[in-house]
Amino acid sequence: MKGVKFMNWSDDEYERRRIERAKELYPSGTRVKMIQIDLDSPVPAGTKGTVKFVDDRGFVFPAWDNGASLGVAYGKDRFRKLTEKETLEEQEESQRMGMDMGM
Repeated sequence: MKGVKFMNWSDDEYERRRIERAKELYPSGTRVKMIQIDLDSPVPAGTKGTVKFVDDRGFVFPAWDNGASLGVAYGKDRFRKLTEKETLEEQEESQRMGMDMGM
């Protein structure tokens, strides 16, 4: 193809960049939502969590709201960051719940 350059990365370079990207996208404190994982999981679709860390293999480890502790593989498992709007809605709901309970 004319004018198109293809990256010629080694497998090691590709993996290094994948892990860097996961760490950039999912810093500690990021809210995420499970979409789908290909195993019998304690984290069903729709479960939300807060990222604790991303390891050196590119696995994202959230503290899931249902109490589970399952790492997800960036680029393989299906999960996403909550939007800014979703995060604000969660915070507002949490504040309302606190007020409702007399806190």
